[in-house]
Amino acid sequence: MNAFPAVDPIPLPAPVWLFKALHVLTLALHFISVEMLLGALLVAAWLNFLGASRRGTPASNLQLNAAAVIARRLPIVMTYVINLGVPPLLFAQVLYGRALYTSSVLIGMYWIAVVAEAGRPAWWMGALAYLLAAVIARIYSTNMTLMLRPEVWQAMYSTTAAGTGLPPYDPTLVPRWLFMLTGGFWVAGLWLLWLAGRSTIEAPVRHYLASQGGRLAAVMALVQVALAFVVLGAQPAEVRSGLAGHLVYKIAGLLWLATVAGVFLFGAWAALKKPDSRAVGYVSMVLTLVAMLAMTVYRDGLRDLTLLSKGYDVWDRTVVTNWSVVVIFLVVFVAGLAGVGWLVSVMMRAKPVAEKLA
Repeated sequence: MNAFPAVDPIPLPAPVWLFKALHVLTLALHFISVEMLLGALLVAAWLNFLGASRRGTPASNLQLNAAAVIARRLPIVMTYVINLGVPPLLFAQVLYGRALYTSSVLIGMYWIAVVAEAGRPAWWMGALAYLLAAVIARIYSTNMTLMLRPEVWQAMYSTTAAGTGLPPYDPTLVPRWLFMLTGGFWVAGLWLLWLAGRSTIEAPVRHYLASQGGRLAAVMALVQVALAFVVLGAQPAEVRSGLAGHLVYKIAGLLWLATVAGVFLFGAWAALKKPDSRAVGYVSMVLTLVAMLAMTVYRDGLRDLTLLSKGYDVWDRTVVTNWSVVVIFLVVFVAGLAGVGWLVSVMMRAKPVAEKLA
């Protein structure tokens, strides 16, 4: 018996490929902001802890000011995490609603629960915020993994219908969660390289950000590559063979590996040279964007192939395309991106305010 609920009789108003393209694009942007937040939270807390515990040493001011530079930007990053998380979730509901809604109901209590200063020793606040963010990431990973396991849904619902249960052990869950957490550190490292190119930050802090950011990016890129093979090895054989035999997913996987190798080399170079130019920041941005897009495409393939092995074909949908609505949506979508780009350009042309050493 097919464990998935019946298909919604209302046809899709646009082709599946368009929904998937928009889902991958918006999800990659969401992942970038999530990884920045996760990694930078702990980095800022650690630097603040080091600076506060080494008062009176030459490195103390650098560490405290570097932590402040990162921390004062985290509320802005959080707004991107929230707002960029809405579009991919909506597209996922359209494409995978029969699986995603079911898993969300089964762990409903936890799923609903996710909606929930410079120079001073505030490391414990950052550490607590990181712990909370990591728990939320674990809930998301649990739900996105549970939606791929229709074979356990009935037993979970029979145990409790209150949404307070957790799924049985899955060998892919912890590796997937750790993969995302470790990715946050190399993304945060590249973000520090971007910050090192800002002229509003004083030179000693910029050089410190560059050296620490390069070291963090290089080391954690290697760690995440190792975890990527753990995640892949935990998948069923038919999923691994499907990923290896599909041209798009094979290219995406190789592109991700090549880009993360570039992150390692670029980070190692930055750790030695301590660059503080804007060009270095733009290279960091390109590396992050390419790596996240490639990883998101590969992840999309992993999900589709896993669901296909359980009887859910995301491409098997009735489509009645309303092209007038699609065109209007795309025009508004592009106009929105242009508006955001214009706002960013206005902000970058504004007179900078110097961020002085404490």
